[in-house]
Amino acid sequence: MKKIVLMLTALLTISLSACSQKKADTKMKQKVLVAYFSATGTTKGVAQQLAEVAGADLHEIQPENPYTDADLDWRNKQSRSSVEMQDKNSRPAITGKLTNMKDYEVVYVGFPIWWYTCPTIINTFMESYDFQGKTVIPFATSGGSSIGKACEDLKTTYPNINWKEGKLLNRSSNDDLRKWVERNM
Repeated sequence: MKKIVLMLTALLTISLSACSQKKADTKMKQKVLVAYFSATGTTKGVAQQLAEVAGADLHEIQPENPYTDADLDWRNKQSRSSVEMQDKNSRPAITGKLTNMKDYEVVYVGFPIWWYTCPTIINTFMESYDFQGKTVIPFATSGGSSIGKACEDLKTTYPNINWKEGKLLNRSSNDDLRKWVERNM
């Protein structure tokens, strides 16, 4: 009788361990996308690093009409970026849309901070796809601003999306990124 109880206990332990491992494997096998907009290349570099660490696919959010240096002159109130950021309804057209967004369970959305928030082209991206059932995680680069207001603005504008905490990724090491990705899984 004692042998039977020990065998059943061992079998139960192995079964529970296998179930636990299966859950962890499923969690780690989520299809992940890193989508980013980069006007000068800074955010692109971070997005590439994040995609590599996360084992994610990479997608550039490309404006239909690329930004020039003059467009990005934040000191000129008539520059394209200044005009777009002053108009809350601005939705710059994008090109190269994804045809398989439905395949992704986790989407990292990256951008440079403009006027303390995300560029309006990010709204174009968010409104181009159905994010129902997905986890969306913002990340940004900035010369001096935090990501806080951008995250608040995104959550307010798109309240039905499952948002995770965003992060500013200036000069992040692969180890820092790995830890952040693991916390988000």
